Amino acid sequence: MTLVASDKNNLFSPILLGDMVLANRIIMAPLTRNRAGDGNVPQDMNVEYYRQRAGAGLIISEGSQISATGIGYPGTPGIHSEAQVAGWKRVTDAVHDEGGRIFIQLWHTGRISHSSLQPDHILPVGPSALKAAGQAMTYEGLRDFETPHALTLDELPGIVAEYAIAAQNAKAAGFDGVEIHAANGYLLDQFLRDGTNRREDGYGGDIANRMRLLVEVVEKVIAVWGDGRVGVRVSPENSFNDIKDSQPQQTFNAVAKKLSDYPLAYLHVLEGDMLTGERQVDYAALRNCFAGFYMANNGYDLERGNEAIEQGHADMVAYGKLFIANPDLPERFAKSLPLNAPDQATFYGGDEKGYTDYPKYVGA
Repeated sequence: MTLVASDKNNLFSPILLGDMVLANRIIMAPLTRNRAGDGNVPQDMNVEYYRQRAGAGLIISEGSQISATGIGYPGTPGIHSEAQVAGWKRVTDAVHDEGGRIFIQLWHTGRISHSSLQPDHILPVGPSALKAAGQAMTYEGLRDFETPHALTLDELPGIVAEYAIAAQNAKAAGFDGVEIHAANGYLLDQFLRDGTNRREDGYGGDIANRMRLLVEVVEKVIAVWGDGRVGVRVSPENSFNDIKDSQPQQTFNAVAKKLSDYPLAYLHVLEGDMLTGERQVDYAALRNCFAGFYMANNGYDLERGNEAIEQGHADMVAYGKLFIANPDLPERFAKSLPLNAPDQATFYGGDEKGYTDYPKYVGA
């Protein structure tokens, strides 16, 4: 059973994902905040942060590494240990107590890591032994990225299995579903784009091969969660983390068409380049290649979000910075209330300041 977008729908219309009704189409985007506790376990302030934002139609959690080797930054939560599952269960319970819905974003950073973050200081992994330009954030400060270990054919089934186990752990933690992170220059995106995938085996070359790992992950994760509970995030032209593709339109049109074969909850698309603001991909064409629900993201406000849904460009719209600063964003949108301004200096790391202390609106 599905709901079809029409000119009567807007950000405040409910939508049915599989058998789950979302109260609105204002989605909280996944946001790395680097505030997990010891062992990369969600802690008290994480519980409060998500509880405050339960008015979103759906919360997509910050990226959470599927394994100890999937980590790329200090202070990011995982979903691969018993303690992490227990920590996330406290978060999902708090969101559900407020009537909210929450998916977890499954994350492997691939080459965007550093050996100092890895178990036994092994090298990060990637599709090919190509070093990213730039520096990794480590516990010792910024360090130059390293040339990753190119995953072998024998190692790839283990990566897929880690996603499946993480999906099972997400169920145990009480999430309503999962989002597979295949965007922003991380492992699955590294396989998708020809700027980082130079393989000459069945996982490299043409786009059918380059998307093979993503497809295998999608199949395994859907086997755990079922229809309408698994989303996928992509970013066709985002250059973040030194990544690019020679033909982003063709590449991601093909990805969208292939993903239409599966009963996904949605395709979440970061439109344009976060770093430059450029948008050269025709996202309407990409949206038309996908048979399911399309979630738009990047630079939307209330007006543009409503227009996207009313005109059929999107079925849902994800908001990032606005949700950081406005825990009650759906209510502020609904009542045209003024918005808090986000403090970029407190986005990454730290304590409750710039995290749980943004006020809800209080009228005069």
